[in-house]
Amino acid sequence: MINYYSYNNPLTRIRTKVSYKARCRIFNLFMETMKPEKSNKILDLGVTPDQKLTESNFFEKMYPYPDSLTIASVEDCEFLVSKYKLKSFVKNNPGERLPFSDEEFDILFSNAVIEHVGDRADQKFFLKECCRVAKQVFVTTPNRYFPIEMHTFIPLLHWLPRGIFQKIVKIIKGKDGEFWANTNHLNLLSKSDIMKMGGLEVGFIRTLGFKSNLIIMKKSG
Repeated sequence: MINYYSYNNPLTRIRTKVSYKARCRIFNLFMETMKPEKSNKILDLGVTPDQKLTESNFFEKMYPYPDSLTIASVEDCEFLVSKYKLKSFVKNNPGERLPFSDEEFDILFSNAVIEHVGDRADQKFFLKECCRVAKQVFVTTPNRYFPIEMHTFIPLLHWLPRGIFQKIVKIIKGKDGEFWANTNHLNLLSKSDIMKMGGLEVGFIRTLGFKSNLIIMKKSG
């Protein structure tokens, strides 16, 4: 498994409560905005094998039409198909084209994945692939300008230039810092970063009064 769970961190319990509430709002916004129907083919890109954290795979837990839901991940998540009675699981490879045809899905959902795919060029490619395989797209990512960085639990430090943030994280967090200081594991985005990639609508979800999560959308029509 990829080392992003922080099970032993004393702040994980607090993060889980905050994160789950935010993800419930994300799910409600997805249903209101995308208006999925039972017949729609849906892809959830970036599911996790984690079974301990409440917020993990919240979409599979909440989506009302699981038999029309395909899931994909760079990790082995085949077991989720039987657990949630889903349509199928497909493994994709990091940095490569998604193993689906053009507009194979009516809607693509991806939560908190794009910040883990690499540099800005990698992130732009990820969004391009999302838009290629689905008619509508709903992608979320933590807002870089939310005061607390929820992977390292360090406040405000991530507002510094990325290189400085990475150097300090290595010093403060030790072995875990080496992981999170790697651009391939964490590269936070702001609304302006996404707008530079072009052609997509950007909204947000608030937590504790702050814009905590960015919502990147492509709508049909």
